[in-house]
Amino acid sequence: MDNMSVLLVDDEQGLCDMLTSVLKKEGFRHIRSVGTGQEAVRILSEFNPDVIILDVMLPDEDGFEVCRKIRKLTETPILFLTARDADLDKLMGFGIGGDDYITKPFNPLEVVARTKARLKYKIQRKQEVQPRLASLDFGYFRLDLAAGELIVDGKQVECPAREWELLVFLCRHPNRIFSTRQLYESVWQESYLGDEKTVVIHIFRLRKRLEPDPGNPRFLVNVRGLGYKMLAPRKEQE
Repeated sequence: MDNMSVLLVDDEQGLCDMLTSVLKKEGFRHIRSVGTGQEAVRILSEFNPDVIILDVMLPDEDGFEVCRKIRKLTETPILFLTARDADLDKLMGFGIGGDDYITKPFNPLEVVARTKARLKYKIQRKQEVQPRLASLDFGYFRLDLAAGELIVDGKQVECPAREWELLVFLCRHPNRIFSTRQLYESVWQESYLGDEKTVVIHIFRLRKRLEPDPGNPRFLVNVRGLGYKMLAPRKEQE
């Protein structure tokens, strides 16, 4: 779990401190905590956790609503923490994209066990869906499809599931322009409702991972007024 990251969303600082301590003892190294739903959504633009532990009762908005917002940005597993144990609440949590539901009070080791279980499932699922083929090589970076790994300038770079799916899609269709609608419906496989922020944010994150200069991209480029395309590496002239 050394390379796994966790985002804690709870306004009880003591609870966050306790879970942080326990998670670190169990091998997790990258843990961040916030106290509001607004902070949780904002921090996802700079922090890509492998799992999110989300309190249902937050001071600024309902945790279920926060989950809906997060699901527009990432498929990262979400574990709900709540003092409410009604079946209706649990069904709602699962229905909007939650992956597990832990009722307060709880044993912190139970939270750790459930977190590890979700991460194990996520890793297994990612391995199962990756085609058992070779790789997509763009010179400066390449995608090892069998291992589900992004290699940039010879080094492995972490790439969350949804970003990986978007990157694979673009790399499989080099030099072809896709609108934000086309990308959203092809990768997210949902109807596009006009909110291009989801695609734009994921493009921004991908550039930070694979471009030598994200501010001046040479691979994942924008074609003004049309969309985005992944430029295939140029073949050297003989």
